[in-house]
Amino acid sequence: MDFGMKNRLSHIINPKTGKTVMLAVDHGYFQGPTTGLKDLRKTVTPLIPHTDCLFITRGMVRNCIDPGSDVAICLRVSGGPSILGELSNEDITTSMEEAIRLNASGVGMSIFVGAKNEDRTITNLGRLVNEAERYGMPVLAVTAVGKEMGREARYLALACRMAAEIGAHFVKTYYCEDFYKVVEGCPIPIVMAGGKKIPERDALQMTENAIKEGASGVDMGRNIFQSDNPVGMIKAIRAIVHKGASVDEAFEIYSKK
Repeated sequence: MDFGMKNRLSHIINPKTGKTVMLAVDHGYFQGPTTGLKDLRKTVTPLIPHTDCLFITRGMVRNCIDPGSDVAICLRVSGGPSILGELSNEDITTSMEEAIRLNASGVGMSIFVGAKNEDRTITNLGRLVNEAERYGMPVLAVTAVGKEMGREARYLALACRMAAEIGAHFVKTYYCEDFYKVVEGCPIPIVMAGGKKIPERDALQMTENAIKEGASGVDMGRNIFQSDNPVGMIKAIRAIVHKGASVDEAFEIYSKK
């Protein structure tokens, strides 16, 4: 791994802790103005000081993020279908030159293991890695699995290992029972996806569990920006990820208005 690649990754994953708090706000690329992100600028601005990296699309970077913000950008570069269509029918939508113009520290795309277009999303990942490595750009593989497969360790471990084998530099996946088995089989850093909104204490417990089982951080969205106290929630997540806070300590941080 060359200097440029290591340097960009250090903007995403804090080298002092080996962990990251990524804020996922890319949902609009297939969901449109979803709850909490109708006014993305208003939602994200107060969260940026507590965020290591935004996972976001180029359109929202251009229109909603202050260029003077001291936050890393991991650019969502895949898309195509909306929530009304076949989500696995994605393709690469954003060029590497665009990622560089936006000063991205990484790029990310989804792979759909066990879904209709599995093979195309995997080969898309390979092409993205080939192009990204010419520029020293880290690639995040976001794992999705077919509906009939479920979010079980054996399937998520399969998806994460496939992403690593194809050449991704870090991977985003869901928490599951026996999550440590997913981590054990994947030689690249894993960040935990937050998934659908759940009660705040449950989201904090899930975060603590994932970190204890080997996750390198989180890439959480709805469980932060859909919270009734988004700033408190991201501070609480950050305390667990970077400082090893307990769920009780983190929940106290969240509860402070």
